[in-house]
Amino acid sequence: MSELVAITRSNGIADVRLNRAEKYNALSREMFLAIADAAKSFESDRQTRVIVLSGEGRGFCAGLDFASFQSMGERDDGSAGGVEVKRDPSAPNLGQKVSVAWRRVSIPVIAAVHGVAYGGGMQIALGADIRIAAPDARLSVFEVNWGLIPDMGITQTLRGIVPLDVAKELTFTGRIVSGSEAASLGLVTRIADDPLAAAMELARQIAAHSPDAVRGAKKLYEDTWHLGSRDGLGLEQSIQNQLIGSANQLAAVKAGMTKQPGEFKDAEFDF
Repeated sequence: MSELVAITRSNGIADVRLNRAEKYNALSREMFLAIADAAKSFESDRQTRVIVLSGEGRGFCAGLDFASFQSMGERDDGSAGGVEVKRDPSAPNLGQKVSVAWRRVSIPVIAAVHGVAYGGGMQIALGADIRIAAPDARLSVFEVNWGLIPDMGITQTLRGIVPLDVAKELTFTGRIVSGSEAASLGLVTRIADDPLAAAMELARQIAAHSPDAVRGAKKLYEDTWHLGSRDGLGLEQSIQNQLIGSANQLAAVKAGMTKQPGEFKDAEFDF
């Protein structure tokens, strides 16, 4: 794993930190690759129960590295600013992967946002299941300021977080909002003076439950939130049928009956 993304694990919680503090964790090609590799490392991980995603130093992520941005338009090899640009619109490009990959991982992901989360940094945070921001954090769908549209999976993330008119206003203006305003808009889940500590506390609460039930719930919402009732009801039943009578489901019942912490095994199912 690249040192540009640091990962430590303890008690079922993976602490994932963007680790380019001297550049506000700005996104160079190497940073994109490191984040994509970090997300991929969790694809078959059945031991980790929660991922906490944050940034080292003074901010979460300042977006595209400006030196990389300056080189956009100078390349004719299928890349822009050192970032891969796929010609096939049916497949996610590298920039999209570092955002939507967190949604596709079966493990719940909590983003702890402090300092700045601009452009690509904002879109990475949007890829998390839950976002906790400092009240004075500064967030922006910034791309219009560079004459661009946001293209790191925002069509798959922002649509389920804020109303369409709010998404348009933020995107058309590129304006910077505080963590407090972001919470009022629904852009972040809630605010905390110490978002990393709050994210870790929430992670411990989630990790105390059956990992199969939590992963099944993430699968349920990710796959059905924008589908019709037939698909949603069908997936509810399908996941529930797998969980009923499983080792972790029985452990959850025992924990509830005895009022003791659950003794759960590693996740059993590939949701």
